[in-house]
Amino acid sequence: MNSPEQPLPTFDEVLLCTPQTSAEQVGLFLRRCLIPCQGGNKIYTMLYADELSYDVSCRAEELFQRLQGYNGCYRLIILCNCERENSYLPSAFSHFKVHMIPQRSQAEIQQYLQRHFHVAQPSNSAAAVFRQHMCVGIVSSKRAGMGK
Repeated sequence: MNSPEQPLPTFDEVLLCTPQTSAEQVGLFLRRCLIPCQGGNKIYTMLYADELSYDVSCRAEELFQRLQGYNGCYRLIILCNCERENSYLPSAFSHFKVHMIPQRSQAEIQQYLQRHFHVAQPSNSAAAVFRQHMCVGIVSSKRAGMGK
């Protein structure tokens, strides 16, 4: 986000973890990150790694230890909920822990995202539904089950 022209991460650079995320999915992600290839200088990010099951977390750490020797120049970010930092994976990587404070204001982050999610011609697109012709939107309600 240092430059407004810098693109958003691609689908292969981000793994959104849930309790249902399999060891195979995590393994493929770690291989993309840790085995050098012609992909360039991508920054790989695991979101909510604290949500992974204990078994998947153990296998992910073992694979990471094995593959780490292939590439000394990888870029991997593991984001976790600070309230669950004692779960397996955050604990296993705790010696790499860095507490982050956003370096940009919320307004700057919103402008950056608006630039990348804006649809120029929303004629037959779902972007016509969202404010300011954005191709993404968040729909929320304080009341559960109200037809979101």
